[in-house]
Amino acid sequence: MKPIFTLKIIAAACMLAASATAAAAWPEQPVRLTVGFPAGTGPDIVARTVGEALSKELGQPVVVENKAGAGGQIAAHSVANAAPNGYNILLGEVGSISISPETTSELSYKPLRDLAPITEAVRADFVLVTPTDSPYSDLKSFIQAAAGHSDSFNFATFGAGTPGHFGAELLAEAGKFKIEPVHYRSTGDAVTAIVSGQVHGAFITTAMATTQISGGKMKGLAITGAQRNKMLPEIPTFAEEGLQDVKFGAWFAFFAPKGTPDDVLETLNTKVVAALKDENVRNTLENAGFGIVGSSRQQLADLMVEEQKIWSGVVKKTGFKIN
Repeated sequence: MKPIFTLKIIAAACMLAASATAAAAWPEQPVRLTVGFPAGTGPDIVARTVGEALSKELGQPVVVENKAGAGGQIAAHSVANAAPNGYNILLGEVGSISISPETTSELSYKPLRDLAPITEAVRADFVLVTPTDSPYSDLKSFIQAAAGHSDSFNFATFGAGTPGHFGAELLAEAGKFKIEPVHYRSTGDAVTAIVSGQVHGAFITTAMATTQISGGKMKGLAITGAQRNKMLPEIPTFAEEGLQDVKFGAWFAFFAPKGTPDDVLETLNTKVVAALKDENVRNTLENAGFGIVGSSRQQLADLMVEEQKIWSGVVKKTGFKIN
């Protein structure tokens, strides 16, 4: 019996050593970073900018894969069901992580159960925009027109149940008027609708608004942040305009499938945070309208719980459900 017992100890020791060696060797191949929105959008800019710096930190390529659709749900589902080996990560955002669980009763993934938090990367406020040739010169004239409109004001959204959708509902409640959300299947279609005047307005992130407004394609009326954005200093906050309740934003964070080894998650946190501190990364993202965060894993875990509670309240007020 003694030799067998000894062999078992040796075998167990070998398995532990092999596991430690595998963990120490990670990463040995490219890391896939999935983002749920098309190329050129705000989330894509974050993914590619951080991904490039992260590849240097990890010593392996970080391959960005765009899986657009369903407000980020397709991408979140794919990563939640991917192998938890450290080679599959997600750039998720408030919509697919904290809002969708409240709006979609048959959601194919549960963020709190299926995703392991890595770090909150950046945040962005939203800007109320209108077509450039719209008659509204400021928020006051916009609300007056909406309140006196015989029908509902049309608002473009980048998908049902997204922050822009519920932000429009918050504005309508605060301004005492009705909206008719028009949900577009792609970012490009929604932008085209705003620029061409097919809708009265929309909420878009500061990252997107910076490009569209500076290019003369849209007009910005107010911003949801606590203070003005340095890239759009001429646009007042909703609080400045007397609508303190219109306050919401978008956050973007990195996740891995639940079950990814803890030491790999810790390394990913350290490396992503280091990438966010890179001067080129910081300049690129801040100039695009994002605020750099770089949180701990626990801070992101807490944020997930807090945000789902907040958006749950908003969803209940509107009575909105996808299915």
